[in-house]
Amino acid sequence: MPKYRTVVVEDGGRLNNYAIEPEMYVAEPPNPTQKRNYLILGILALGLIGGLVAVTALVSGTFAS
Repeated sequence: MPKYRTVVVEDGGRLNNYAIEPEMYVAEPPNPTQKRNYLILGILALGLIGGLVAVTALVSGTFAS
């Protein structure tokens, strides 16, 4: 079934465009491998952010003695 954009002319001659709505679906829950990958990526992201904060603190002299 082809999908078309619809245009409605309102009072006063204004055009109202309606977008094509995407087809909806139900997402499947992640399997154990995907869960493990999400955990690893989360730990790596936390390590990266923690490292950046530490470098910023060291460069700015926050921990200067």
